[in-house]
Amino acid sequence: MQTQKSKVKTNYKWVIRIVLISVAASVAFTFASSRILGRAGNIVAFAILVVFIGIGIIFDIIGVAVAAAQEAPFHSMAVHRERGAAEALRLLKNADKTSSFCNDVVGDVTGIVSGATAALIAAKFMQSLGTESVLFQLLISSVATGLMIGGKAVGKTLAFNRCTAIVLRVGKLINFISFKK
Repeated sequence: MQTQKSKVKTNYKWVIRIVLISVAASVAFTFASSRILGRAGNIVAFAILVVFIGIGIIFDIIGVAVAAAQEAPFHSMAVHRERGAAEALRLLKNADKTSSFCNDVVGDVTGIVSGATAALIAAKFMQSLGTESVLFQLLISSVATGLMIGGKAVGKTLAFNRCTAIVLRVGKLINFISFKK
């Protein structure tokens, strides 16, 4: 009699690849934010923070939509040669990897980098004001965290309710970027 052990094998190549992609994404986002924030004014710094939060939310929505969507509607769309349907099917056939990339790599990295960006913004403000207010640091990081978590919560509801439309839009975007006709 067979035990209840899972027959699913871990794809170690994918795990190593996703770790390397995560490290590279983290380095890129952190480098970009620190370089830009070093020379930016307060409004630009907050805009960068909002961009990181927005990227995290958007990719979280995509990851959840891909995990929730069914392939059947996309097969029909692909037969009717709807632009982006083939790309959407490819995303769904690799839903575990797509979701992992969107939610874990981009979503988590932007979450971490937005926290670091919030800390840099707080430090910059405190330096310009000549004060060391822990309360100000807490306020900036709490607002950034709240926006990220709240945005992702709203996004998950949207992703579950509109998963087919979201995955198709992403498929169309991939189709457009790859210059397919």
